[in-house]
Amino acid sequence: MSKVAVVMGSTSDLPVMQDAVDILKGFDIEVDVDIVSAHRTPEKLFDFSKNAHKNGYSVIIAGAGGAAHLPGMVASLSPLPVIGVPVKSSNSIDGWDSVLSILQMPGGVPVATVALNGAKNAGILAAQIIGSSDKCVLDKIEIYKEGLKEKVIKGAKEVQKGN
Repeated sequence: MSKVAVVMGSTSDLPVMQDAVDILKGFDIEVDVDIVSAHRTPEKLFDFSKNAHKNGYSVIIAGAGGAAHLPGMVASLSPLPVIGVPVKSSNSIDGWDSVLSILQMPGGVPVATVALNGAKNAGILAAQIIGSSDKCVLDKIEIYKEGLKEKVIKGAKEVQKGN
């Protein structure tokens, strides 16, 4: 069974990052959550990142606000795919500092970046990565996407009735 790590720079990021945890649990994917600060706990960051694949993780979701170095640093140290979630924090400049810090990675150190506060999409992307080699997860993603389609069709019918 695949496992995803959801890490963030501080507890203030948890309300945003909880969306990734919830979506992964909805797909029955094991998920571990931790605080790993790139600036305040660099030793923990190095240990976690270098050993994540040895600890059974398939994908890492890393969320951070402000300077947002966590996703890039994790990606620089781990052979696993890393999905970065820029978080609009209290010390953020409208969130753009976080977005650009995660998005503008140098060649050779990729971080898949989702929208500002887009942890739900990070969870879905992690599930899709796992689903590429796990049929059970892939089947759940297909059901999820069919549900999205049905919701739109239902909404369209309700709008048409009202006009």
